[in-house]
Amino acid sequence: MNPSSSVLLDASCNVSDEDSEVKVQGSYCSYQTDTWKVERPLGNSELSYFLPSRASGVNDMYLHLGFVAPEHLVRRARVRMVWAILRIRHPLLASKVVMHDYDDVKFVFTPPQSPEDALVDADRNLEYRISTKDELIDSYLNGTRTLSNDRVSYLVVSQGGTSLPSPPLTPRSTPSFDEPESPSYNHDLMICAAHFLGDGMALHQFANDFFGLLGGDKTISDLETQLKEELSSRWGGDSASTAALPNALEDNFTVNRSKLRRTIEKVDFQLSQQRLVGGHTFRRQAKRPRHTIVPTVSYDPERTTSILKKCKAHGVSVSAALFAICNIAWAKMCSEKPDLSMMMYSALNLRPYFTVKPANDSYWFLAVSYFNVILPTFIPRSIELSSVFWHRARVAKEQSTRAAKNRMIVSRSLLMAEERGQRARLWAKEDDERERGTFVPPAPVPAADTAICTPSAALIGLSLLGNLDGIYKHGTFPAIKVHTLTTGSRQRSGGMLLFGYTFAGKLWISLGYDVNGFEKVMVEQFWENVLQTMDELLMK
Repeated sequence: MNPSSSVLLDASCNVSDEDSEVKVQGSYCSYQTDTWKVERPLGNSELSYFLPSRASGVNDMYLHLGFVAPEHLVRRARVRMVWAILRIRHPLLASKVVMHDYDDVKFVFTPPQSPEDALVDADRNLEYRISTKDELIDSYLNGTRTLSNDRVSYLVVSQGGTSLPSPPLTPRSTPSFDEPESPSYNHDLMICAAHFLGDGMALHQFANDFFGLLGGDKTISDLETQLKEELSSRWGGDSASTAALPNALEDNFTVNRSKLRRTIEKVDFQLSQQRLVGGHTFRRQAKRPRHTIVPTVSYDPERTTSILKKCKAHGVSVSAALFAICNIAWAKMCSEKPDLSMMMYSALNLRPYFTVKPANDSYWFLAVSYFNVILPTFIPRSIELSSVFWHRARVAKEQSTRAAKNRMIVSRSLLMAEERGQRARLWAKEDDERERGTFVPPAPVPAADTAICTPSAALIGLSLLGNLDGIYKHGTFPAIKVHTLTTGSRQRSGGMLLFGYTFAGKLWISLGYDVNGFEKVMVEQFWENVLQTMDELLMK
């Protein structure tokens, strides 16, 4: 059986000897439950995010959006209805994770039996607070974990200082004249989701769809009708034989199973890994409790337009320029190992490479791999800094393009996912044994080769989201003005990630890092250099 196939448990159907086996994306009947469920195992990529998240929510994603909207559009009844519709449409958001062993972890989705059940589920995963943007983000990143195996997604709305009463769970059908025009206020929205559910592309597409329903012209009665229709068409009794969860990443490709092909792919993967040379890292400091901060800078539309034009004139994107910005910022402060390269990593969207048509039309699934950009650390004194910068931006572009267009990209990504999954299982088992006090360190393995190993360390990761205004269709929610966007995730101790994107006509750059995990002066100097280099090379 395909390891990521969905399994359906349906107590209402009849079981014959012929139908008693589990079928790929098919129906499996059981008399042990009163409701049918859809489940499938987590793939390697999902496991590599799930297993480390169990203790404290490492990699749990968030997306904060600040917006101005009429008060009646942000009432709990309407938000809950939209949230319920989208959880029906994207079942992983409403699933639970059941773990029996490190190799036996499953998504389990129980379709709501009625619109009322869907609303109850949505309400259970929705919270209204009176908090500022910074308070929301700090609480999510540094407080008690919001998510869990039983709650893999969550919505938080801050009402901008007003406290509204909670309406009944099942709102009565309300004509449009019951929703009069009301004053507009500033609101904050936090979309929280475990990283093993999906990635940044899913998160932003979801936010666009959320605002499209929330700020569209449908009344709450219209939305209630839509909820009933989508629940019936997607998860009604007639769909039990065809219902499926979104595929795991690994099952979206047609794979050649021949031994020769597999051997070639492994050799190619090993050779590609050996070419990853990086000898620079931020100095760590003594272990203290993790505390993540996210300093953020935005550039007004006029300066953003100027930056975009300058990048285009030099034949690069802002994303490629940000690799070079980080490189120059580090080189300015680096006094050690100038002969070693500086390596950075970033995510690669694998959706364009899919060859298998999914059984579920949800976009909420994990579809990322990783690539590296390697640049020199030294700055030649005989060449003008701007010339060095633009050359390295073009080199970053070439390396990024080469990674995305490599004919072995799928096999490399699958083998990387397999390796990450194996490491995650090993480390999870070790963590659990340490917690139980039963861990026995393995015997040291004698070195097979006394040659000096080439360092392969990355200085920093970059999350380059591109032009998000291409995803957010602001015209579909004219009554809502989204003005601020911040994204990130709960980090492990010593985590660091730089974000770059354009949104609402502005270029945004932020640095999310564990302030207690690094030498304070070094990170602050790097961030200051990043901003100064932006001003010096992109704004003049």
